[in-house]
Amino acid sequence: MEEVDIQVEVNPTEDSSRVRQAVENIFGELEFEEKKKNTHQLLLAHGEGSDILAKFSYILRREQIRAAARAVLYQGLRGNTITFFINKQVAYAGHISFCEPARESPLGPIKIKIRSMNPEELIESLTPKTP
Repeated sequence: MEEVDIQVEVNPTEDSSRVRQAVENIFGELEFEEKKKNTHQLLLAHGEGSDILAKFSYILRREQIRAAARAVLYQGLRGNTITFFINKQVAYAGHISFCEPARESPLGPIKIKIRSMNPEELIESLTPKTP
């Protein structure tokens, strides 16, 4: 079973409901926890099971970015955990753009950590090679 943890900062100039919407546009409806981090608010979400990744997988297929996603997911693989970042503004529009932890996303990225008993198999199922 997969476990997904999502973390995203809400800047003082941002509306937290829009940041939540950006995450849900990629992963579906989630329960969020809010924490205070210095001058920022931090939104945390947790999900379990393969359903949490269904929308993410669909978007990868729809946007035809599975090869790029495969590279990013393998690059972020450490043990049983896959860590990657996506652009918050692009996610709000319902698309996926992978980015680095800082500077590539002016408002900050959405950080995703996926834990799986078989992460390589998960990556292959999310990003199958096309003929």
